[in-house]
Amino acid sequence: MLEQMGIAAKQASYKLAQLSSREKNRVLEKIADELEAQSEIILNANAQDVADARANGLGEAMLDRLALTPARLKGIADDVRQVCNLADPVGQVIDGGILDSGLRLERRRVPLGVIGVIYEARRT
Repeated sequence: MLEQMGIAAKQASYKLAQLSSREKNRVLEKIADELEAQSEIILNANAQDVADARANGLGEAMLDRLALTPARLKGIADDVRQVCNLADPVGQVIDGGILDSGLRLERRRVPLGVIGVIYEARRT
């Protein structure tokens, strides 16, 4: 399942890399909206995750870090929306010059693509 999710994410990344800043911001707004619209489903699934973790002996501090509340979920949606306020670095020239041959050489910021993240729970 994880491998399939990675493949799907990689395929989607090619489409996302072609989007304008405005289109990327619309995608981010939609993600935030869906987090809020699907909050009941997300919170119920998280409650099951917390119950499973508790049954498997996870400590209270870690359980607190795992647990989502309506306020925490809203905070996540708000944080996604905050990304829309950031300048889009894609396409920015960060270095460059003219070679002796007259050829202009530039280093530009490009979409990163798909990365994997190992999340380490910290105090909330």
